[in-house]
Amino acid sequence: MTFNTLAIDSKLKKEIMDDLDKFLNGKEFYKRTGKAWKRGYLLYGPPGTGKSSLIAAMANYLNYHIYDLDLTGIYNNMNLKDLVLGISNRCILVIEDIDCTIELENRVTMVTLSGLLNAIDGLWSCCGEERIMLFTTNHKEKLDPALLRPGRMDMHINLSYCTFSTFQQLAFNYLGISHHSLFQEIEGLLGQVQVTPAEVAGELTKTRSSKDSLHDLVMFLHSKKIMQE
Repeated sequence: MTFNTLAIDSKLKKEIMDDLDKFLNGKEFYKRTGKAWKRGYLLYGPPGTGKSSLIAAMANYLNYHIYDLDLTGIYNNMNLKDLVLGISNRCILVIEDIDCTIELENRVTMVTLSGLLNAIDGLWSCCGEERIMLFTTNHKEKLDPALLRPGRMDMHINLSYCTFSTFQQLAFNYLGISHHSLFQEIEGLLGQVQVTPAEVAGELTKTRSSKDSLHDLVMFLHSKKIMQE
């Protein structure tokens, strides 16, 4: 996945790319201010809105490695510390579904919230540079406010339901088209119903005919509208 093919709102895509450029070119700023050369991102929104695809696009754009950290597989805070200290520079450390993994009941792992905070914003996190800490959640409201402050999660990115610009990218990716007579009706429907990009993509891949795919999508959106009303 790249930003050229990533199907999210076009305005949001530009904001993210601009922020990544600023981070990538920020060596002198971080050196001058004495700050660790790292940045935290929170991706939140319903399932199927492109969180995993955005992570891949960010890694490709920066040419960074990705480390996928599963907190449920870590025994304690010291184990977490060792892992964080062992990752390379120029990388993205991903912790998915952070709301689920930090407060598991009857869990074997003894990683605590304070241990996680030290990993992403304490002395541990200063050992290295050009690192991005990236968290995903379907439920931002469940997160401890201590996790959300700048320095830990500097940019909060809301990946929500499909917008018309997101649909346009999907139509180009899957059908190879930028215009069609049904686009206006689809734009109107997308403004009235909540549907994820994954659901739209599913409709667009059911047939190779552009006309049939768009017609099926229109029918799908109408049925969604009735259900949500």
